Amino acid sequence: MALLAAALVSAPGTAAAAEADGTGVRSAEGASAVLDGLKTYGQAVLRTQDGAVQHISAGLYEMRVDGGGMLQTYGVGLTGFAQPEAHYTETAWSRSPLDGHGDAGRIRWVLEHSYPQLNDLSGLAKAAGAGPLTAESAAAGTQVAIWRLADGAQVEAADPEAEKLADYLQRVAGQLPEPPASLGLDPGEVTGAVGTRIGPVTVRTGAQSVTVVPDTAAAAMGVRVVDADGRPLTTAGNGSKLYFEVPAGTADGTASVTVQGAMRVPVGRVFASGEQARPLIVAGSSESAATATATAVWPTDRAVRASAGQGAQGSTGTTVGPPVGETRATTGRAGAAAEERLAASGSSAATPLIASLAVGLVVLGGMVVLMLRKRPPEENLEHQEPEEHREPEEPRGEPRA
Repeated sequence: MALLAAALVSAPGTAAAAEADGTGVRSAEGASAVLDGLKTYGQAVLRTQDGAVQHISAGLYEMRVDGGGMLQTYGVGLTGFAQPEAHYTETAWSRSPLDGHGDAGRIRWVLEHSYPQLNDLSGLAKAAGAGPLTAESAAAGTQVAIWRLADGAQVEAADPEAEKLADYLQRVAGQLPEPPASLGLDPGEVTGAVGTRIGPVTVRTGAQSVTVVPDTAAAAMGVRVVDADGRPLTTAGNGSKLYFEVPAGTADGTASVTVQGAMRVPVGRVFASGEQARPLIVAGSSESAATATATAVWPTDRAVRASAGQGAQGSTGTTVGPPVGETRATTGRAGAAAEERLAASGSSAATPLIASLAVGLVVLGGMVVLMLRKRPPEENLEHQEPEEHREPEEPRGEPRA
C-alpha cells in the first residue's frame, strides 16, 4: 500500500513522477481520447497498511475524444498515473483491471446511479441520508466508492457528506453487465474462398447510422463490401451484416472495412493507456466519434496453385486451377498433388527409379570384385610366356647331342 500511495496524483494538472505512455495505440473498436485532467473533485484520505496517511484528490476527469466529443471518467483503481495529455483507447473489461473482478458490475451500477448520471444532487443526498451535496463533493464520494470496490482500499472522503454518499453507494450497489463497445464489428476477422462473399461481420453500435469505408487497395482489386444480397454498402446501422465480395481469380490476400460514426460512449466502458497509466471508466459522454475495423482473409490453396503450375508446362497457355471448394478430376492435378505430398515427406516420384539404379550398381560392383579375385596377380603374368613360345624342357642328366 505504501507503493500504491506513492503512485497517486496528489493534485489536478500536475505532472506525475513517471510519464504514462502518451503515444497510445488505436484500438480495433470504439473511441480514443486524450486526458485533459482532473476537473471536478474533492479531497480524500487514504490509510495504507504501514499506517501512513495520504491526502489525495478524488473526482471526475475530463477527456477530449479524437474526432470530436468529451468524456467524463473516474479512476478504476488507485494505482497508476493520470498524466494530462496521455492518449487513451476504449477497451473491454477483459483487457483491464476489471477482468474477472467480482465487483465490476457493482462499479458500473455506481456509475449509473450517481453523479454525473444523476444531476439531481438534492435527490441523491436524500437517498444517501446526507446533507447538501455539491458537484465536487458528489464526485469525490462517487470516486471513493469506486476505489473501495475496485481495490478494497481503506479510503474515506474528507467531506462528511461525500463520505455518507460513498458509504451509501458501496452498500446498495447492485450488479450490471459489461456495456457494449461504443462501436464494434463482430467478428473482427473472417476467412473464406475466392469467388464468394466472405462474412458476415455484424455492426454493433448505439448510433442510428455509421459510415462504411472499404479498403481502397482491396477495392482496386475489385473486392467490394456488400450486404447479403450483394448490394454495395456505404452506411449501416446496429445489427447490419457486412460481407466481402471477392471476385473469382483474385490473388491471395486480405481486405479491411472501417465503420465510423458519432454516438455516446456507454457508461462503464474502460479507457486504458499503457501499463504505467491509471485506467479510467466512463461516467458521462457527449456525442463522440468512434471507429471499428474488421478484416477478411482469403487463404492460399496450395493444391490449386500446384495444379496451375503443372498445366502450364508444355503448353502456350496457362491453366488456372478451380476455385476453393470446386473439384476437378484431371491427371495433371492428381500428379501435382502426389508430387506435393511426396515433397512434404522428403521424397519424390523419382524415388523408385533411384532405388533400382542403386541396386543395379551394387550387383555390378559385386561381379567386378569376383572377377578381380579370379585374375592372377599382374606380376606373375608379366614373367610367364605363352604356351606356344615356350621350349620343351630337356631331360636331366642326359647330354645334348
